[in-house]
Amino acid sequence: MLEIALSSDAPWPEQDWDALAVRAATAAIERTPHGELLTSKATVEISIRLASDDEVHTLNKQYRQKDKPTNVLSFPMVQPDLLATVSQNSDDGEVLLGDIILAHGVCVAEAAERGISVEDHAMHLMVHGTLHLLGYDHIDDDEAEGMEQIERDALAALGLHDPYLITED
Repeated sequence: MLEIALSSDAPWPEQDWDALAVRAATAAIERTPHGELLTSKATVEISIRLASDDEVHTLNKQYRQKDKPTNVLSFPMVQPDLLATVSQNSDDGEVLLGDIILAHGVCVAEAAERGISVEDHAMHLMVHGTLHLLGYDHIDDDEAEGMEQIERDALAALGLHDPYLITED
């Protein structure tokens, strides 16, 4: 069973972010070989924080040595090679996959640049962050293509645009 622990602060507007987060994380997980996490007897938890740019800037500098805010940060709590057995080996029936943090100002600016709603872009970033928690990455081209395809499939299932579609003006 998937559980989302979501917290948000100003300037994020009032919205049913919990429902959007559950939909985004579910769409991401079910398109990976780790889909069984959604039906596991263990409670699989993802913590999602909707934060300010300043908070994300501080975390990005502290953990990634990048002195600027970024759209999304992910902090996995389970090694990817242990995901297949993590729900069976949980001592208390709970598995914390990790934390996802979104920066409001960066998210708003990127949504405006793409001509989409902040909610839709935040859902994309939640899908992206969930995939990082599952061990997916985009450092090299092969990994990036695989991760992007899962994102495309998840976003299509959510009725959202393909962020990697290149259009000619």
